[in-house]
Amino acid sequence: MSKVFKALFVVIGIFCLTTISQAEVTVGQPAPVFTLQSTDGKSHSLVDFKGKFVVLEWFNHGCPFVQKHYGSGNMQNLQKEYIEKDVIWLSINSSAEGKQGHYSPEEANRINQEKGASPMAVLLDADGTVGKLYGAKTTPHMFVINPEGILIYQGAIDSIASVDQSEISQATNYVKQALDEAMAGKPVSVSTTKSYGCSVKY
Repeated sequence: MSKVFKALFVVIGIFCLTTISQAEVTVGQPAPVFTLQSTDGKSHSLVDFKGKFVVLEWFNHGCPFVQKHYGSGNMQNLQKEYIEKDVIWLSINSSAEGKQGHYSPEEANRINQEKGASPMAVLLDADGTVGKLYGAKTTPHMFVINPEGILIYQGAIDSIASVDQSEISQATNYVKQALDEAMAGKPVSVSTTKSYGCSVKY
């Protein structure tokens, strides 16, 4: 193989890697379709939930910002409230093997049970494919998809970027706001925000 072709392959490879690492989703556009295995060994695909609202929650229980929302019960309460309204809630762990927050399915199930979390499924994305597809940057990083498969919100869980549990009640919960507005047939007033938290441990 000539040096020119080798150099071309290297350039193409770098471009592809850059494109993957910088991938981001756009509100108002179709949410990227994916399939992941849950901690109970079942396969879940986004297309299975067409016709329903879907929440994607990136998490890492070693992150203080995630601990804020789970330690206070805020995340669990949101999960329960909207699952009871027939919303699909999927918690996604994109921590790579050997990185903070990476757990075996058994460990993840144990921690989930201890925290009283109740998503429809905890999905494992150890190679980071889906996290990078969505441009998930932090834990937590939240995405809301409408029944037509269109992304209607992405960003922070709420308006106060801190680890202080006492500030939760003072914050605007953007996920709740987006779901309530969309489920009432109204436009989502805040559809994109900057997520806050720990970096996803790809």
